[in-house]
Amino acid sequence: MKQNLLSLVAVGLLLPMSLAGQEVSSDANSGSQNVSPFTQASKRFNDWSISVGAGVPLIQSADMTSIKNGNGKNLFGYSAYISIDKAITHAFGLNLQYDRGETRQGYAYTKDHATLPDRQIAGRTQYNAISILGDINFSNLLRRVDNKSPFRWALHGYAGIGTLAYKSYRQDPGPYNQTLNFESKPFKLGSLFGQAGAGLKFKVNNRIDIEGRLMYVVTGDDEFDGAGVGQNGYNLTEDQISDNFFNGTLGVTFKLGKHQSHLMWHDPLQEIYYKLDVLNDKTQDIEVCKKGDVDNDGVCDDWDRQLDTPAGARVDGAGVALDVDLDGVIDLYDKCVTVPGPVENQGCPYPSNSTTGIVTDEDRILKGIEFDLDSDRILPSNTPILTQAINYINASNSNFKVIGGTDTRGTEEYNQGLSERRANNVKNYLIQNGADKAKLEAIGRGEKNLLYPECEPAEKCPEWKNRANRRVYFESK
Repeated sequence: MKQNLLSLVAVGLLLPMSLAGQEVSSDANSGSQNVSPFTQASKRFNDWSISVGAGVPLIQSADMTSIKNGNGKNLFGYSAYISIDKAITHAFGLNLQYDRGETRQGYAYTKDHATLPDRQIAGRTQYNAISILGDINFSNLLRRVDNKSPFRWALHGYAGIGTLAYKSYRQDPGPYNQTLNFESKPFKLGSLFGQAGAGLKFKVNNRIDIEGRLMYVVTGDDEFDGAGVGQNGYNLTEDQISDNFFNGTLGVTFKLGKHQSHLMWHDPLQEIYYKLDVLNDKTQDIEVCKKGDVDNDGVCDDWDRQLDTPAGARVDGAGVALDVDLDGVIDLYDKCVTVPGPVENQGCPYPSNSTTGIVTDEDRILKGIEFDLDSDRILPSNTPILTQAINYINASNSNFKVIGGTDTRGTEEYNQGLSERRANNVKNYLIQNGADKAKLEAIGRGEKNLLYPECEPAEKCPEWKNRANRRVYFESK
């Protein structure tokens, strides 16, 4: 029990640093743990993004309000924002944000009427604001997830301060005094305001999020609504020292960087499980990966037997993706992890009443191999099945078509060329390793013959189906 508590304490110290892209290492002489110097090259996740959005501000607390004004209606303004966002950890970040907008308050919109009844005033305020916001990802703090349960929704909380500049306008009541009074307050270091609120984000893909936000802005200024403009102000109508408003927005976040995953969408439990496994293994020292870890599977390239492990797959000590039931479908893609089944049935056995029967070696070989996105490189994990294909082709009396395919990303013309390169690479590999050249013909079919035709477009399917569409397979003539 004491050992587990010590392990958890150690994980708490290591996790924030590893999430920021640093590697854990050890001193070979003393065995003490330390962290290698942070560099841009060592980062494992994207941590910069740009957000833009637009919305509607409504003054809620002021002498003139937007919500249920004296006319019994709501006066809707407009707003827009742009921010540069930096993720510090998987659960906290900082945003530098610029806001611009116009609130409309009082009895009516100042541009929509000629005269106002007695004792009724109208106003509008055009504002600009620059602020620093703290961003807390509550979903990463509270939600338990694992490698097979990716999440696409996240609840964020925001709070921060900044400086505010505005121009406020007021139109007085009565048929004789219809002058539009005006006041301008520029940016000042002491003109601070605060805002806080929450946002709900949806992950569209690895590059784009959409988000709805509701923020509450405290201006710290009783003249923001325009009631204090001119000689005859109306600031005593309500007893408060700050005009405040709600701002509801809908925005888009563009995640920047070369990595596939963003730090704010990272599953922190992956890091915890890995650290606990290492810390509880008394026979294994934590070592520096001298040649790196290109597939981020936790096994250094120096002794990793599979350098292209799919993201999220669990691996053995040699870096090979686990396949518990030894059916040729790794656990990440296997829908029946503990029961062997054919590849084309996602690793699950066919029902007892299936007419398909047992998958033969011929079926398995003709099934072919898969490729990484936008790549025609033959992966090391494909060599066993290609070796079997060579033996089968040479022993057969038939000729074979080597057929290349792609998923539905990219243009049809580009995919056709990519599929041809894949087919030719496989054909050349087979010939170079002993296959009868006269029995082989390479053909590219682009995205026309999908293994999973429902993946059109690719966003409709999970990644394992799109990967299965990126293939080279064989047909006997």
